[in-house]
Amino acid sequence: MYLQQLSVINFKNYSEAELTFSEGVNAFTGDNGAGKTNLLDAIHYLSLCKSYFNPIDTQQIKQGTDFFIINGNFSKNNKPEKIACAVKRNQKKQFKHNKKDYTRLADHIGLFPLVMISPYDTSIITEGSEERRKFIDNVLSQTDNHYLDEVIVYNKVLGNRNAFLKLIADTGRYDPHLLEVMDEQLIEAGNSIFNKRKLFMQGFTEIFNQHYQFLTGDAEKVDLIYESQLLQDDFAALLKKSIERDRVLERTTAGIHKDELQFTIHGLPMKKFGSQGQQKSFLIALKLAQYTFLTQQKGFKPLLLLDDIFDKLDDKRVTKLMQMVSDNDFGQVFITDTSLSRVQAIFNDMGVAVKLFKVTGGEIDA
Repeated sequence: MYLQQLSVINFKNYSEAELTFSEGVNAFTGDNGAGKTNLLDAIHYLSLCKSYFNPIDTQQIKQGTDFFIINGNFSKNNKPEKIACAVKRNQKKQFKHNKKDYTRLADHIGLFPLVMISPYDTSIITEGSEERRKFIDNVLSQTDNHYLDEVIVYNKVLGNRNAFLKLIADTGRYDPHLLEVMDEQLIEAGNSIFNKRKLFMQGFTEIFNQHYQFLTGDAEKVDLIYESQLLQDDFAALLKKSIERDRVLERTTAGIHKDELQFTIHGLPMKKFGSQGQQKSFLIALKLAQYTFLTQQKGFKPLLLLDDIFDKLDDKRVTKLMQMVSDNDFGQVFITDTSLSRVQAIFNDMGVAVKLFKVTGGEIDA
């Protein structure tokens, strides 16, 4: 699978642009703020129906206009596939596959899998556990048609249960039967999500370690550790044990919404003891492992988007990374960097062809 053409109208800082891509490596170069990353985000929209950076669709519309349009022509299994996305102020987002509207946007997720590596990914390490759960959910949503639905159901029931706990505290009225019904719904969705996360992590950890050790030359010992309350106890039993605490705190304290993914280096938390370079290497290995997992599950290669990844990596790790992504294990790659000469030098040294696009203030010169 690869993206042949991309066109945008009124998207972020672009009035209009149309690009034709190589099946291999494509690089957008230019100064900071020129619009390189915006092109990656447009590709992300085509694959996952949303921006990588901002959940509010209307904030992607170019200032002074009322809509944006993104079109993409893919080749998948040697067949042409057309994807179109349109957002207009005060209207529902339109998403079409081969000119047909989707009944649910969730049905599009996973058809054109994509992995993005960005400086913003540091939140996976530095922020709370929700960011790490989102990472797991993003991977599984692109490989399992039912997983996203189960997460949506779980979060909806969780919200209802929390609202009910608050109502009990406010009114003093406790309906154990209603709580039991909610718990049954929470347990059904939660157990399915937990089993899929646990199975995923069993294979994913090994893939991650292989990528990290190659990228760093086996320089450090790192690990991923999946933590869940359901690893120690049955979900139904956990809910029963925690009901009094839940009523006091007015929220659900047991469940898969408390799952955590611990990142360690030499047995210590990566967040506190990893250097910037080590953290960046960790994140890149994490995302490359996601890429490998998606390839194995889907049977074809996803798109790989690398945004400003040369920053904070030493030359040795940059070379290792580029050797890896230009290898046959990876398909179409999109890179952004401020230095045209750096990109040319890296790929010239490896004898790998790269299609270059110079970006200047929302204008593109191929």
